[in-house]
Order: sequence, then C-alpha cells, then structure tokens
Amino acid sequence: MPTLLEALEEKYGMEPDEKEEHVEEEVLVSIFVPKLPPRQSTPQLLILNDCNIDRAGEPEDLKKKCRIVKELDLAQNKLNNWNEVFVILSHMPRVEFVNLSLNHLTGPIQKPPVTKMDHLRNLVLNNTKLEWCSVEKLLRLLPALEELHLSLNEYTHVLIDTVNPKGQPSDTGRSDAGGGQRTDATGNNNTKDETATSQTEEDTMSGCSCSSSTSHLTGQNKSDPAAVEPPPLQTDPHGGVRKLHLTGNYISEWGEICRIGRVFPQLEALVLADCPLRSLKPTDPQGNENDEESHKYFQQLKLLNLSNAKIDSWEDIDRLAEFPALCNVRLQYWPLWARTDSTTEHERRQLLIARLPNISILNGGDTIGAVEREDAERSFIRHYLDKPDAERPRRYYELIGVHGQLDPLVNIDLRPERKVKVRFTFEDQAIERTVDVNRTVSDLKSRLERIFEVPAARMRLYYVDQDFRDLQGLEEMKYPHKVLYSYNIRSGDEIIIERKVKS
Repeated sequence: MPTLLEALEEKYGMEPDEKEEHVEEEVLVSIFVPKLPPRQSTPQLLILNDCNIDRAGEPEDLKKKCRIVKELDLAQNKLNNWNEVFVILSHMPRVEFVNLSLNHLTGPIQKPPVTKMDHLRNLVLNNTKLEWCSVEKLLRLLPALEELHLSLNEYTHVLIDTVNPKGQPSDTGRSDAGGGQRTDATGNNNTKDETATSQTEEDTMSGCSCSSSTSHLTGQNKSDPAAVEPPPLQTDPHGGVRKLHLTGNYISEWGEICRIGRVFPQLEALVLADCPLRSLKPTDPQGNENDEESHKYFQQLKLLNLSNAKIDSWEDIDRLAEFPALCNVRLQYWPLWARTDSTTEHERRQLLIARLPNISILNGGDTIGAVEREDAERSFIRHYLDKPDAERPRRYYELIGVHGQLDPLVNIDLRPERKVKVRFTFEDQAIERTVDVNRTVSDLKSRLERIFEVPAARMRLYYVDQDFRDLQGLEEMKYPHKVLYSYNIRSGDEIIIERKVKS
C-alpha cells in the first residue's frame, strides 16, 4: 500500500529536476508556449481519499511538499495508527480542516510528536469507530477546534463528561486529595500541580483507559437501551467547539446528550439525525427521570437536528421551546407525526410554529414571517377550542392572552354541487332526475336514451338556465365530451330534448 507521500507524487507528478532529465539536449524547432512549471508543492486543498494510504512517508520530503496545506481529505484510506496521523499533521503546520472518515482509527492515542495543533478548526471522524477516550485526548491537543464530526461511530453512550462519577461538577474549581485544578471559560487549564500534570501525561502515554468499556458496548445490541453504561471519562470543558455532528449513532437518552452540553458549553449547532432518542427529558443511569431542565447545558445552542428520532410526545416539543437561543430545528419523521390529530402537513407545521415561539426556521424551510406565525397561532387556538382543559397545553393559554378568545371559523364549502335535480322535457313528457355534473354530455345522452327511447345519435339537448330563460334563451349542448358542470347547471334548471330530423 502506498504512503501519503507516494500517493501525493503519483497524483501531482514529478519534481522539476526529475522532469528535466527527460528533456532532449538538441532542440530543432522552437515554438513559444507559455510555460506552466510543474507543481513544486501540494495545493492548499489536498484530496487523497480512497488511495489505500496506510503510512505518512519520508518526513523531510513530506514536510517540504505539505507546508502550505490548509485542507486535507484522507477519507476511506487504510490509516489505523494515530502515530502516523500525527506524523502527517506535524508536517502541515497550517492545516485547518482534516477529514479522516472511514479510516479504522480505534487504536489508542500515544504521546504525539506535537503537543498542540493550534490551527486545526474542523475535524471529521465519521465511521472511524473512534473511542471516547481518544476523543478526549484529541480535544486536549486541539484548542482551536470549532467543528467536530463523530457520526456513524456506533456510540450507545457519551463516555466523556465534566463531572466525576459521583456527579460533582469539575469544570470550575475542581479539587481533590492529589491537588487542585481550575479551568477558565474556554476550558483551558489555568493552573495544574505536578501530580495532575504527571497523571495526564501518564494517561496519554498509556492509551485509552476506557477501551475495555467501549469494546464491551460494541459487542452489544446498539439499539438496546438497557445496555450497561460504563463510567464516563472525566475531562475539562472545551470552549471552542461550536458545531458537533453525531448522526447515525445509537444514543437513546437525553441524559447522555447533556454530557455533550457540559463538555462543549459554547455549542451552537448539534446534529443528532438518525439517533433513536426517545425523549428530551434527562434520565439517570437507571432510566428514572430527574429534575434537570433539558436546556440547562445548551444556553448557546441555535441549531438542533432531531430528524428520525423516536420521540412520541408533544411535551418534548414544549421542552424545545425552553432552549433560550434555539432558532433552527429539524423535527422530521417522528412517530409523533403518525398519530397526530392533524390531517395535513400544513396543519402540523402550524401546530409546531405555534408551540415554538422562538423558532425562525423549521425543517429547513423559509424563515417564518410574522403573518405565518400569527396565522399558525390563531389556528392553534381554534384547534384546541373544543378540547377539554386537561388536553390543552400551557401554550394555548399563553396565546389566548395574545390573541384573545377566538370564535370557530365558519366552514364555507365553495365547491359546486355534484348532484343536482334537473327537469327534462321531451315533446309532451316532463320528468325530474338527479344528475351528476361530473359526467359528460355524451354520457347524459346515453342515460336519457333508455328513458325517452330516443337514440343518443339522433338526440339534441338544449340547456335552459332558470334565471336567464328570457334573456339568453336555449343553449345547445353540442359538444359530446364537455363536462356538465361547465354549463353551471343548478337544481331547478331544465334540459330540453329534441329528436333530430332525418335529412
């Protein structure tokens, strides 16, 4: 399998001195062509996905070629050793974006050759099966990290937290028998004693302490909520991360997501699509609901994607309304929508808009305007007018205070009558029959043929409007495929039948 350096040279060609060896000494014909020199270093955006890369390559050559790289895509390669990853990144001092998806990076993280990567802002680790203890070690090395992707990693629990196993907060003024440690608002350490520092280095050198716990979970049914939860790894909050993607994992309890909120207190976007979350109410490890507010650790959260969750309660919608900064949500494909009273998607949207007063973008649609919101709130009030008090949510009474008590809308059906009573006259006969106005003139003649014994081919029909009989007289119904309602036929009108005279 090629190294990164070999894959790079194969894609971008030879060095200038290598290329010059093949230039012939004698040139018989000179043609002026604008010179395009061969690339002497890699581009700032380096894409080498699906190249079977498993190693870094010669360090000096790698350093020379990759010194200006800012975005690196190594998805779907054969990297399985974090030391090789760190060797690669150590020679890219300007790198800001790295995609390592679909590399099998389950192994422990040893002490890297660089202590910190101060420019890396976006890290994609989808479908790498990365363990949470490795995530924690990466967070220490990436102080500038702003966006982290951990989708499709088969997580059932979130195994990092800022509280110790007894539930005592550790992000502000933590102290223990071995010494004290204090963190600032961004999660960076202000002070550390020698004991804490040496312990951190020892943990980093020895690899993941939670490997056995995570491996134990990996062998279980990922969708089983009764899976044994290993103790989370205590860490410090990271104040830089603003966006986190956890799509397609098996996390089902909001209490696990609260750990995410504690570790990333400045989080602004959280994507939990295709996660089987059953509720937004936090629970303890035994599954009992606790008194914590769902939004307690998400004070800065603006975007939340919960599509394909297993939520089946309107109370969870009301909990979303309590997130102070939340303005953009995706709530598609919930079991709740299959049993909702609403019969149309438009009515469901109105109920959601009315319940979520701070949401400006719903399910990726246009920004909710003032007119749409007022219409939704009024429709919400009328939706619950006939419901008993026990079924009315708190939001109903809040909106009554805004819009007042509304009367039910009058149900006006503007569709034309489908069945009308028409008087049919043929010579000295006159009868009344009910006619379906959705039928054609040809179909009507076929039916009248059986009543008046006049062949349809020899029948002429004349429509007489009861209100305009004297003004416009008779209107011949001469087009066989014309639909009857196009004549504006109403009950009480008349149709005169004549037999065609043989010519």
